Order: sequence, then C-alpha cells, then structure tokens
Amino acid sequence: VQLQASGGGLVQAGGSLRLSCEASGRTYNMGWFRQAPGKERECVAAITWSGGSTYYADSVKGRFTISRDNAKNTVYLQMSSLKPEDTAVYYCAAKEKRWVVVARETYEYDYWGQGTQVTVSS
Repeated sequence: VQLQASGGGLVQAGGSLRLSCEASGRTYNMGWFRQAPGKERECVAAITWSGGSTYYADSVKGRFTISRDNAKNTVYLQMSSLKPEDTAVYYCAAKEKRWVVVARETYEYDYWGQGTQVTVSS
C-alpha cells in the first residue's frame, strides 16, 4: 500500500489548511504525524477504520479535525487557527490490520506517506 499526502503549504497564523492522504489500497486505522526540525515525530491525530474513535494531541485539540472516506481510501486533516508552532512536515500513516482503538505510536503503523510541509508564518 502506498500513501500519497497532499495539501501542505505556507499559511499565515490564524489560517487554515486541509491535508489529504490517499491510500492505494484498503487500510484500517490511520493517523497524522508531524515532525519539526530537531524534534521527534509525534502523533497529532488518529482515527479508527469506522471513524468511531479519534485521538488528538492536546496541542491541536479544538483546532484540528481528522476524518476519512473509506470509499476513497482517503483520510483528511482539517487544520484551523494555525499557529507558527504547527510548522512541521506532516506525515500520514496507516495500519494493515484493524484495531478497535486508535493507534498513536509510530511503531504501530505499517505504511507511511512521503510527508507534506506545513509552514505557518507569524
């Protein structure tokens, strides 16, 4: 399975972006991670296959929304009220087996997208 992420770019603080990640085949749990220079990759949002359970990092709660369209094998990350500290490379990830709970750790995922840069200017 290959993951193709898109939607990153340069935006002013307070602005919005929508990231998309399309999988070439069926995937189950999916997540969005980000990695800023000099920092570890962290999970910002994750979702189960059904969409019934989601996870958000405290730093993005109330500002980011993860969703998915299983018919299109696509997961989205709607980002609003962006802050300069949201600047990072954003990666989507997917599991090849279904979990009933969200997966939040990098080692829990089987497939990774190539990353898309999000830059928020102050």
